[in-house]
Amino acid sequence: MSDKIFFITTAIDYTNAPPHIGHAYEKVLADVLARWHRERGRSVFFLTGVDQHGQKVQQSAEKVGLTPAKFAEEVTKSFKALWAKLGISYDGWAETTDPRHIRAVQDVLQQLHDQGDLYRAKHSGYYSIRQEQFLTDKERNEEGEFGPEWGEVVLLEEENWYFRLTKYRGWLAEYLADHPDFVTPAFRGAELANAVAKEAGDLCISRPKSRLGWGIELPFDRDYVTYVWFDALMNYATFAGYRAEADAALPAFDTLWPCDAHVIGKDILVPAHGIYWPIMLKASGVKAMPKLLVHGWWNLGGAKVSKSSGNVVDPAVLAERYGTDALRYYLMRDIATGQDADFNEERLRVRYNADLANNLGNLVNRTVSMARRYREGILISSAAEKSSDIATLEALGAEVARRFDDAMRTYQVHTALEAVWDLTVAANAFVESSAPWKLAKDTAQSARLDEVLRALVEASRLAAALLHPIIPEAADRLLAQLGFSGNLSIAWGVAGAEHRVGEPVPVFPRLENPTSV
Repeated sequence: MSDKIFFITTAIDYTNAPPHIGHAYEKVLADVLARWHRERGRSVFFLTGVDQHGQKVQQSAEKVGLTPAKFAEEVTKSFKALWAKLGISYDGWAETTDPRHIRAVQDVLQQLHDQGDLYRAKHSGYYSIRQEQFLTDKERNEEGEFGPEWGEVVLLEEENWYFRLTKYRGWLAEYLADHPDFVTPAFRGAELANAVAKEAGDLCISRPKSRLGWGIELPFDRDYVTYVWFDALMNYATFAGYRAEADAALPAFDTLWPCDAHVIGKDILVPAHGIYWPIMLKASGVKAMPKLLVHGWWNLGGAKVSKSSGNVVDPAVLAERYGTDALRYYLMRDIATGQDADFNEERLRVRYNADLANNLGNLVNRTVSMARRYREGILISSAAEKSSDIATLEALGAEVARRFDDAMRTYQVHTALEAVWDLTVAANAFVESSAPWKLAKDTAQSARLDEVLRALVEASRLAAALLHPIIPEAADRLLAQLGFSGNLSIAWGVAGAEHRVGEPVPVFPRLENPTSV
């Protein structure tokens, strides 16, 4: 394992509105990956945070009679409270109003200005107030109109500062061709390459203060603030220590960079994170590029879950109703990383009851109960030769641990979970075939009973340890009952010569439809 710290960051959340299920999924995915790396002995730096500037924040603040700073602060609290509730174990927190970030952004902007990569020009065109951007004909629909996704569109003539994006487009095309691992999954990388080939024109990176006062002032022109691109995007580097080498409150940039997994949604790959972001890094002198992990959308009735469309699922309500473990598990189980999925609350209950309550929970409860009933909770290592059925279960355990880690390396958490259920299904079947209740009645089978119970404890412990990144609180309770508190080893044979289990307490009570109780 490399000594380099595993650096994972997520798209920062815009403080114009409270979090929805898409935000929760992205953070849980990143958290699961961060926890898995930590549990395999690797140092991790997990960065997330909030984008607090922008016209929509300014307008939303005005509607409720707050300053933009106060409004952003209040919405930020809702994000931080939810991440605490969902057990998101981030190491770094980014807020774009942080003075350290502002200094770093202005430093980058000044450099780009001095090297001739920024210029001032006048532009006339159609402007989307909702999306805060000028539109081109490619944004028109088949009827030649700007669709409802753009909100109110006005004709606007304005002078702004532009970034010479076209200067670096050839470099980016070559980089993508030479680095097919820049984007995961690969089909998203192909989409990005096609978009780069079609990209034309430079990038407007400012807004006049007369229209937007809530932003980072351009260091070379005080009449303007920088727009989201050189503010929000730069956070992934500035809060990882970029341009802050003398700031002890931030990590050392060269120990983290490049980012190993920059987790974003498919909707912000093109152009923001796939085109603007790497070119911004290249222009400012950063040689190594991050790797983008692009996830799909959670849909509701086939439509994307989003605040702007009013199609919202509140993760805080779900966590309160069903528990953090149930929500985390569902979000990782019912979607393939990179693909879309349709959110269904009934599916959440079904998945939880079938996989966690009936499968894993039942296995652990039976195992601990039998260990206490037949051996008073103390399992002695048997000197007898290992039975073939137990050797088979042990071999499956080793195979499942390998498959789990292989799937996690490629970010396919749902596939990793499928491997765990192969083990628990086999272990539950082994309970029936070995019938400890019958062995307990035959003194001649005493050694066999010890062997069977220890094998069930090992299988249960391994399943709980593998699941720990996904459902950490529940896994901790399972491990405590099994007598392995804090032991996350994924090897077989962890129990000592004399192993004691705890009290059997159900960890996964069945979930019922809240409308039927």
